[in-house]
Amino acid sequence: MTEICVSYCASEASTLTESGSFIVKASFLLIVWTTTMRQAAMEDGVSAMLSSVVGDVGQAVHRNVHGAQLLHELLSAPWLHALLKIYECLMQFQRLTPSPILPYASGLSHEIISTVQKIHRPSAEARELYSLLDSPHIQALLSSHDIVAQLDYGPVLPPLPDEMPDDEEAMRIVCLVKNNQPLGATIRRDEETGEIFIARVIHGGLADRSGLLHPGDLLVEVNGNPVVGLEPEQVIQILVKSRGTILFKVIPNAAQSSSSLKPVYMRAMVDYCPLQDSSIPCPDAGMAFSRGDLLEVVDQSDGQWWQAKKLPCTVSCAGLIPSASTLKSKQREQWWCQPLQVHTCIRPLTLPDEEDDGTLADDKHTVTAGFRQSFRLWRRTSYRRRRQSCTSCSPNSSALSTPYEEVCLYQRLPQENHRLIVLVGASGVGVNELRKRLIKLNPSIFQGPVPHTTRPIRPGEQTGREYHFVTKELFEYMVCNHRFVEYGEYRGHLYGTSTDAVDEVVKRGRMCIVDVEPRSILTLRTGKLKPYVIFIKAPSPERLRQTRRDARIITSYSVNRAFTEEDLLEMEDLSRLIEAKYKQFFDIVLVNDDLQDACIQLCSIIQEAQDEPQWIPVSWSRNQE
Repeated sequence: MTEICVSYCASEASTLTESGSFIVKASFLLIVWTTTMRQAAMEDGVSAMLSSVVGDVGQAVHRNVHGAQLLHELLSAPWLHALLKIYECLMQFQRLTPSPILPYASGLSHEIISTVQKIHRPSAEARELYSLLDSPHIQALLSSHDIVAQLDYGPVLPPLPDEMPDDEEAMRIVCLVKNNQPLGATIRRDEETGEIFIARVIHGGLADRSGLLHPGDLLVEVNGNPVVGLEPEQVIQILVKSRGTILFKVIPNAAQSSSSLKPVYMRAMVDYCPLQDSSIPCPDAGMAFSRGDLLEVVDQSDGQWWQAKKLPCTVSCAGLIPSASTLKSKQREQWWCQPLQVHTCIRPLTLPDEEDDGTLADDKHTVTAGFRQSFRLWRRTSYRRRRQSCTSCSPNSSALSTPYEEVCLYQRLPQENHRLIVLVGASGVGVNELRKRLIKLNPSIFQGPVPHTTRPIRPGEQTGREYHFVTKELFEYMVCNHRFVEYGEYRGHLYGTSTDAVDEVVKRGRMCIVDVEPRSILTLRTGKLKPYVIFIKAPSPERLRQTRRDARIITSYSVNRAFTEEDLLEMEDLSRLIEAKYKQFFDIVLVNDDLQDACIQLCSIIQEAQDEPQWIPVSWSRNQE
């Protein structure tokens, strides 16, 4: 069959000299040759077949067939001949697999040894034969020969006993190698039966990676020590004293839960310390976290205690954290943290870059604090009176009652609106100055919203440019419909920044920059605006004294006075208080150590907020307002 194929291809090649398509026929030859190679190896051999093919191609070379020289050089290559010889040897070995002459060589050697021992006066050859066969090396060699000859490669399980009770539970033997890391499992004791069960398996721990221990498994023995009736602390002591490997005997839980291990990402809205929680099942397995920490929840099968990791993650083993329902009940008990004072209706006003009473100046050494300072003084007297009525009508006051906020990675598309940039910081820390410099740096990209006011319009002013001039009735109507981000009263007139004004800037394709009080963040946290909150933090007290040495502060009761030590301490304390209460809403913290450097960093942060993936609440991606 093979010879027919080769002859057919060679004769076809001789008729294609003028057409120049010898390569096609040669390729067909190689295909036929490859498919029949195994048969050729069984008959005349691969090397003989290759020699025949080379001879036929050589004839085509002499006739100057196009492409024949290249094929001849390929088939004449020494490496190809060597490779095919190896292939031929392997095929021959496969066809002529040696079979053992005697499968019980070891038994025969023992018979010979026994026969030689019975000889009364053995010769020197007999003694030498006895010494060879009785040596451990020869015995091991003959034993290995018998194993290979009898194909006895794997272990053989003993047969099952004839009488086995049907109701007997299956026993699992688990062997784990103990190292420096914890086992990653907790146990519990059934008070009625005294049995010890695996309570939970920590995700990423040694037990979890082994896949052999599961919640609900009954623990029978640890290193040969029965544990039924023991206290969990006694079982722990057995594990602590164990060295090297630990051998468990467990009865598997018949109803193992198939909980999904798909991680869920959440932002912590509260602080938690497991060492201060008396209800946690295992304090050592607990994980502490602070407000604003990003958590990867890997297991929510337990309704009371979840397993999570803090991101960025530096450990493989997860920790126990309270579930949302458990943390809410603890929040009601008010033992683990101080409750936040929710109040979003009393909102101070951020004035524009110029004001009628001269509180804003162009001098680079002047810190803008005029209206906000006066409004704080006014708010101190009116806060108690208005807090009770305004808190209940806050549209976002329920946000602070959620201990966790589910988040996801968000990548802004080029055709989408820019995210709202929110600057937050204590008065005097430089928030207003950074905002002004940012807008002045590139007004075609950065812009602030035009505020509303009930103040009468003045000569040279234009509505929609300096202010949106409205009546007091319209202003109060907008307040009742929660259309203001923040508002307040100053010198008998109402001022406010509306959500409509923010939307107007965003719709123009510009980045809207707002400077608000911390409690106003909740009003802006919507899927429509997707705010990116930047906290401008005060530097160290020493740095504050250096940078504010020549600066001036403007207030409603004093013009162009220098910063006092009391002002600096108040600024530092207020900055620390804002961060402690609202840091769960901050996307990033920027320390205003130097105004110029802080402005450069702020530009870089804003660019990343618009172009790089960021964590946002899941509700923002689901509900596009």
